[in-house]
Amino acid sequence: MFDFVGKRKMFILLSLLLIITSLIFVFTKGFNLGVDFAGGTEFVISSDKEVGVDEVRDILSSIKSDYATAKIAKLKNLNVENTELYQYLVVLKESLSGSTSLKEELINNMKEKFSEKGVKIEFLEFNDVSGYAAEEIKSFAWYAVIISLILLLAYITLRFKFSFGVGAILALAHDILITMGFYSMFSIEINVAAIAAFLTLAGYSLNDTIVVYDKIRENMKKFRGKKSIEEIVNISINEVIVRSLNTSITTFLVVLPILIWGGKAIAPFAFGLAVGVVVGTYSSLYIASPIVIGWLKKTKI
Repeated sequence: MFDFVGKRKMFILLSLLLIITSLIFVFTKGFNLGVDFAGGTEFVISSDKEVGVDEVRDILSSIKSDYATAKIAKLKNLNVENTELYQYLVVLKESLSGSTSLKEELINNMKEKFSEKGVKIEFLEFNDVSGYAAEEIKSFAWYAVIISLILLLAYITLRFKFSFGVGAILALAHDILITMGFYSMFSIEINVAAIAAFLTLAGYSLNDTIVVYDKIRENMKKFRGKKSIEEIVNISINEVIVRSLNTSITTFLVVLPILIWGGKAIAPFAFGLAVGVVVGTYSSLYIASPIVIGWLKKTKI
C-alpha cells in the first residue's frame, strides 16, 4: 500500500512550487488572448494554390501597414472533396465591427491582390469582435467560473461536509492555476474553447475528488474508533487509485491525438484537457484528501 498521506507535506510543497511558477508566467508573460477576449478580426481563406505565410502577410501589408502584425497560420486541409485546397487563418488586431464597407473593402482587396499573383481565394469564415464585445465576453466568462465554483462548494457541503467542500475548491483552484500557467508558458490561445476546457476540467477534477471523498466517508464509518484519520484517508486513496488512473489514462489517450492532429481550431480545448487530466488526477490523490485531514481530525470519527 502506497503511503500518500505520509508524504503529503512533500506533495503540497511541490504543488506550491508549481502554482508559484504558474503565477510568475501569468503575471510576467501573460496570455495569448484570442479574438473572443482581445477583440479584432479573424478569418479563414482558402486558395487554389499553395502560398507562403510571408506572401499572405505581404499582401495584407500592401492593403494596410497595420496588418503587418497579423497572426497568420496555415491550416490543415480538411476538405476531402478538393485536396488541392489550401487554408489559412488570419487574425487582425483591428476590429472591423460595425463597418460593412471596411469588411467588403478588405475582402475585395485581398481577392484582387491574390488574383494578380494567379491565386484564387475564397473567404470561408469571418469572425469580428469589437473591444466592447470582447470585454463583455470576458466578464461573462468570469461570472460563469465564479458561479460554477459557488455551486460546487454548496453541492459538496450538502453532500459531505463543509471541510470537504473547501478541500475540493482548493484542489480545483490548484488545477486551474497550474493549467493557466501552462497556457501562458506555451502561448496557447485563450478563447471560448479554452474556457470550455477549464469548465470541463472543473467537472472532471471534481468527479475524481468526489470518488475519493465518498470512499473516505464510507471508511470513516467502517473504521470508526479503530484507525486514525491519516490511516483511513490513506486506505481510501489506495482503494480508488486504480479506478482513478484507468479513467485518467483512457481520457488522456483520447485527448492527446486530438491535440496533435485535431488542428488549430480545437487545440486550445484539447490542450486544456490534456494538461488538466494529469494535474486533476494528481490533485485528487495527493492534494484534495490530505489537506482535509486537519479538519477531519477535529471531528469525532
